[in-house]
Amino acid sequence: MEQYSAQRTLSVRVELIRQVRRRRTAVAFALVIALPIIVVLAVKFGPSSSGRGGLADGDLDVFGLLASGPWNFAVSGLLFSSAFLLVILAAMFLGDTVASEASWGTMRYLLVAPVPRRRFLFVKLTVGLLLTLAVLLVLVIAGFFVGLLAFGSAPLASPLGGTLSAGESTVRLAVITGYIAVTLLVPAGIAFLASVSTDVPLGAVGAAVVIVIFANILDAIEALGSLREFLPANYTRAWADALGSVIVWDQMAVGFAYNVAVFVVLVGIAVLKFERKDILS
Repeated sequence: MEQYSAQRTLSVRVELIRQVRRRRTAVAFALVIALPIIVVLAVKFGPSSSGRGGLADGDLDVFGLLASGPWNFAVSGLLFSSAFLLVILAAMFLGDTVASEASWGTMRYLLVAPVPRRRFLFVKLTVGLLLTLAVLLVLVIAGFFVGLLAFGSAPLASPLGGTLSAGESTVRLAVITGYIAVTLLVPAGIAFLASVSTDVPLGAVGAAVVIVIFANILDAIEALGSLREFLPANYTRAWADALGSVIVWDQMAVGFAYNVAVFVVLVGIAVLKFERKDILS
């Protein structure tokens, strides 16, 4: 008789294939591929097109340089996607993952299989994070190649002044992408906690998005002073320190530690909550 092994009850590969085949996953990847194409069309043929982008973002004029080359175009795509679109996608991949099993009525059958509860959560969490990372990388790669075709191969022009080499431009884009991936851990963690707390997938996703938006609103209130340091939005733009002549790691290191710590706490609460939950669906 074959011996039981918890590691063989539900694999990351099987769950990843299941999630990739879902329609919402295809829609998510289609969106991040279509976005840079739409932006290029707007820049090239829009009523305010001037060949240089014509967009700005306050003191950090990343948008104004988006037509300077593929690296600038990819960074611009990250800037206007990280605050909302990527947050929604991270919340969708993590908020839908457990709640959907409950809404379908399949969770109790998986746990009776028997799939240990922690194993179940580990696989769900891992696949959700992998899909979030994948959609981020697809956005960057699509943005780079669309920018390369539309605006040529000029290296990264920093909004802080100066132009970097092609190799250094690639390093800066990788650093910015990596840091934004870390900032998505907080909305992912909130969505995961909400997902184990409800049987309604849309409710879990919506709760995570609303909480992040509310935190962003609070961060914009300067009267809160140092209290804003406890809000995730306070660290979302720290990647701008990678655009200078040298990379300044101070704020990114603080943001990295903050996002990882909050994510670990949220996942820990989710695990404890799920282990004590009565599975009825």
